[in-house]
Amino acid sequence: MKADIILSGVGGQGILSIAAVIGEAALKEGLYMKQAEVHGMSQRGGDVQSNLRLSDQPIASDLIPLGQADLIISLEPMEALRYLPYLKKDGWLVTNSQPFINIPNYPEVEKVNEELGKLPHKVVLDVEAIAKEAGSVRAANIVMLGAAAPFIGIEYDKIADGIRRIFGRKGEEIVEMNLKALKAGYDLAQSMQK
Repeated sequence: MKADIILSGVGGQGILSIAAVIGEAALKEGLYMKQAEVHGMSQRGGDVQSNLRLSDQPIASDLIPLGQADLIISLEPMEALRYLPYLKKDGWLVTNSQPFINIPNYPEVEKVNEELGKLPHKVVLDVEAIAKEAGSVRAANIVMLGAAAPFIGIEYDKIADGIRRIFGRKGEEIVEMNLKALKAGYDLAQSMQK
């Protein structure tokens, strides 16, 4: 098993929570893991990116080379485009369709979506709308994790257990909200692949 995952978005979207849940699930699976976090202005609004490498063999470097990512999980569509050069030809992109417009010269959303549309393996969804339906817009990052779950290489139940462990100290209500968001994203991604 080997999975090289790039997580991207902007500060405040919960990228590092996604990494924590995947990391927790990977460790419980007995996998090796290396993570490199590259923060821009990671306070709300700046770009945030993390390399997450999982394997059943020891991992030499924590950075993913160009053209080697199996999966890009992005909470922001323009940030997804920024990291496309890292994606393998047969890799998957799972991204939010809704932009976080945090710069004055943000490209036209139609052009961003047009570029994303050219990819053969993608799941593009409005995670905020799905999270709102599932109970809380604050769980949009976990909806995204659910949508990416089929491509991570770790069983869904182990990812759900990771949520229980990472969010457990925040109380059962928060855990349940996040599990509901995870399932909503997962179910939607599954239906989009049929």
